[in-house]
Amino acid sequence: MATARPATTMRSKRRFSFGWAVLNLNVLLTFIFLYAPIIVMSIFSFNASRQMQVWMGFTLDWYARMIADERVRVAAQNSLVIALVSTIVSTVIGTLSALALERTRFRVKRMYEAAMYLPIIVPEIVMAIALLVFFNLAFTWLDQFFGLKLKFGLGTITIAHIAFSFPFVAVVVRARLADFDRTLEQAAQDLGANEWQTFRHITLPLLMPGIIAGALLAFTLSIDDFVITFFTAGVGSTTLPLEIYGRVRRGITPDVNALSTVMLLASIVLVLGSLLFQRRRSF
Repeated sequence: MATARPATTMRSKRRFSFGWAVLNLNVLLTFIFLYAPIIVMSIFSFNASRQMQVWMGFTLDWYARMIADERVRVAAQNSLVIALVSTIVSTVIGTLSALALERTRFRVKRMYEAAMYLPIIVPEIVMAIALLVFFNLAFTWLDQFFGLKLKFGLGTITIAHIAFSFPFVAVVVRARLADFDRTLEQAAQDLGANEWQTFRHITLPLLMPGIIAGALLAFTLSIDDFVITFFTAGVGSTTLPLEIYGRVRRGITPDVNALSTVMLLASIVLVLGSLLFQRRRSF
């Protein structure tokens, strides 16, 4: 008992020390700063009043109106089509890029690696302007030399989303490759498997959690993107973020809050799924 008292006193002092209080207060303020606006937005999406300043009771009418709104349905359909196509293509390109960077050696490897990761570092507005200039020049040249009259629309948005999504897939797949046990491939080849059989039955299944995690991340980035989509969109290619922006310009109403809340929940589910697959070591 004589030795237990000093230890208990030290733990009590450590538990209620000034540093402990500051650190916990910092964590609390950080969470409030990050999530208080989101919580307020989600709560007011159930407000019976159209006025943000007055709470008039709980209702699900705004969600029902959102589902029945034709413009929202078209915008959601455009977002899903763009996200699905860009996710499939960026996942294939990102996986192949990760394999090339991790398994092969070539002269300009460092330069290619730096160029591939550039869309992750460059500010989004810069990439949006660069893509806008690129599409304008490409459409002008195609019209002059081949008579092709192309316009901005779902195609340009999809290409733009592929351009900024596949480096994220490559990063996730490369992280998976860093922990890859190459002796499994060597064992398969010793048993008579060729390169394609080894890739199909050994490499691909073991990489699949990283590939799925990268695909979910690419889907999330595509369906949430606003800046690049705004610069590369055309007539009739409104996505959900663009639809929300158009409504916010006329005022923040509960239907905008409801639409934003649904997108937030979808993003949280996709990000959690991506993190879950990144933590998995194998199927």
